[in-house]
Amino acid sequence: MFRSLGHLSVRRPRAVLAATGVFLVLAAVLGVGVFDRLSGGGFEDPSAESTRAEALLEERFDSGTPNFVILATASGGDGTAPAVDAPGAAAAGEQLTQRLADDPDVAEVVSYWSLGRVAPLRSTDGGSAIVVARLAGDEDDVMAASERLEEELGTQAGPLELGYSGRGPVFSAVSSNIEGDLSRAESIAVPITLLLLVIVFGGLVAAGLPLLVGAVSVLGTFLTLWLVSLFTDVSVFSINLVTALGLGLAIDYSLFIVSRFREELARHPRSHWQPDEHRAIRAAVVRTVETAGRTVAVSALTVAVSLSALLVFPLYFLRSFAYAGVGVTLVAAVTSVVALPALLAILGRRVDGLRLFRRPPAAPASGFWRRNAEAVMRRPVLVAVVGVVVLLLLGAPFLGVRFGVPDERVLPEGDPARTTTQHLQDDFSSEEANAFSVVVEGSDPAGPSDAQVVAYAEALSQLDGVQRVDAPTGRYVEGAQVAPVDPMLEGYRSGADVRISVVPDLVPISAEGEELVAAVRATDAPGAAVVGGRSAEFVDSTEAIAARLPWAIAIIVVATFVLLFLMFGSVLVPLKAIVLNMLSLSATFGAMVWIFQEGHLSGVLGFTATGLTDTTTPILMFCIAFGLSMDYEVFLLSRIKEEYDRTGDNTEAIAVGLERSGRIVTAAAALLTVTFLAFATSGISFIKLFGLGLALAVVMDATLIRATLVPAFMKLAGDANWWAPRWMRRIHDRFGFSEHVPEPEPTTDLVGIGALDGCDAEDEVGSREPVGVG
Repeated sequence: MFRSLGHLSVRRPRAVLAATGVFLVLAAVLGVGVFDRLSGGGFEDPSAESTRAEALLEERFDSGTPNFVILATASGGDGTAPAVDAPGAAAAGEQLTQRLADDPDVAEVVSYWSLGRVAPLRSTDGGSAIVVARLAGDEDDVMAASERLEEELGTQAGPLELGYSGRGPVFSAVSSNIEGDLSRAESIAVPITLLLLVIVFGGLVAAGLPLLVGAVSVLGTFLTLWLVSLFTDVSVFSINLVTALGLGLAIDYSLFIVSRFREELARHPRSHWQPDEHRAIRAAVVRTVETAGRTVAVSALTVAVSLSALLVFPLYFLRSFAYAGVGVTLVAAVTSVVALPALLAILGRRVDGLRLFRRPPAAPASGFWRRNAEAVMRRPVLVAVVGVVVLLLLGAPFLGVRFGVPDERVLPEGDPARTTTQHLQDDFSSEEANAFSVVVEGSDPAGPSDAQVVAYAEALSQLDGVQRVDAPTGRYVEGAQVAPVDPMLEGYRSGADVRISVVPDLVPISAEGEELVAAVRATDAPGAAVVGGRSAEFVDSTEAIAARLPWAIAIIVVATFVLLFLMFGSVLVPLKAIVLNMLSLSATFGAMVWIFQEGHLSGVLGFTATGLTDTTTPILMFCIAFGLSMDYEVFLLSRIKEEYDRTGDNTEAIAVGLERSGRIVTAAAALLTVTFLAFATSGISFIKLFGLGLALAVVMDATLIRATLVPAFMKLAGDANWWAPRWMRRIHDRFGFSEHVPEPEPTTDLVGIGALDGCDAEDEVGSREPVGVG
């Protein structure tokens, strides 16, 4: 198949490039439409109990969890009454509440002033009060309405100074910060990447090839996501992966293809006789596709499989990264294996045009990477033991990981939404906006009796971490009723169903919040109790991820083993690759826990440590980093296997393979690291974690793993590296795809070359056109 693809590229290069151009235009026209179809949510399990609780609140009570909170702070006051009760402040508060009630996007609103000035909605010093609203619609509708209302209401309403909090304003602030951060990251990463491309490729023409592949990959994936968005939700955050991974894989694959093309072309002396030169170029292209092209295809399949494991999770936030990652990987691979060789067939030796400097050709007998491999293989046991111990020590902090979900603390200090939320937590006696919503579905048409509701509310109010319980029969604190029914509680009964509000006195996203959710759900209720709220959403999402994580890991491990076995025909090589990648990733996660959860570098990196690690970020990092690690693994092992098949000498194959691939892997890793480090400049802590974590994973894999542990373990295994049981060998012989193909002789006669490339004088790049001559 790859030989056929190579022939296609050299026989009809302009047709291939024209088809690529048409695809690029189509992708640019249709693909940009995906931005209007992306969603900002996807963090909840649609089948979870907390999701059902929210649906019941809206369906049965025409209510729901507040997602838009205004903190109104009154200025002045005579000291005899709370400042928010002053006539001017009260009038402004009532007017503000009515303004929200009249807004078409506001489903319901209550405030300190509209509910008869109930104490829970007033700060302890009487200087502030809150307006609690629920904006209608999905996450995108809520964020859009929130942004509009903040702009329209401003920061002042008469004597009231206004601040905004709640899910809508906080998510809007996070999204706005990320958008600005990514623009800044691109302005940092793109110039550095361009400079490194020129240094790595040595010339402007070759350095431009990855940019062309990257453009096709990114725009092509936008088209893919647009098609996917016609059938399911796609998260807006997946676009970040498209741009980063699209350029990164384009660089990886282009570097590998172009380097192999140069290597193959160097085997054929330059000829001034046009037909001979054409055939040399065609032979180099075909050989490149059937060797390096095959490696790129297997590598891309490995990356795609790793990212496709995200499809098992019910959160469409995670699934969206699978759509984006698989799409950009496959488009980058097809472009690199089909379109790039066609362009190389036209460029020929002009691929080195506009060369700024020349690097000496690779010297497999004396290069740096060969010397490094030989030094490692002289003491393989020592190197292996030290390397594994270092990885285990780096990974040790991950044993203390505690998962959470992003809240306002991911925002930079001083952000208005974070500041307002902090005031709500510090200045009010209870977490009104973070109350647990409990819906009790009655078992008979009359529903629970008042006595049953009282008993249930009193039991809930005695749980550790509960500030107050609100029920249709009154308000309860520590097992006793402290207030009768007020206007706010009149809608807490609907037919046979009862609504209970459990107001906590703890941070909702915390270990204590998890324990309180479990305690509330374990309390006997006068009917089927469904518990919702932020803490419950966190617990349900974490459990949904944990339940499916073994399946995701199994998919990655099994599929990776199968792909590597089919390529190399070995049992040990895939197992070794999987184990080393797991060790490398555990070390990366350990470092991330030490930095972000424990906060050891919080001052240097500029974030607030919460004692928790975002639940979804390590999963994304695992799938992406595992795929990229296997990407480099395939590049390295393919050259080692090719040399082993040629010589049968395991030690020599390791040294030569590392020498021939070491510079390429290092250069690719350096370029990809720049992109990920640019993400680390974000002011949002989980984006910073994502960027820095992936950068560290790539660097660790390209250095510690590839340069030391791989040659050490392969030296210890010897010829057993390539062993497989007879029955597995038969499977590989029938279905496998090895990179090694018989190596052609350098160009010496026209008959031999004509037989190799399958082209004749009538081909598009035949002797009638002067191409490929520098």
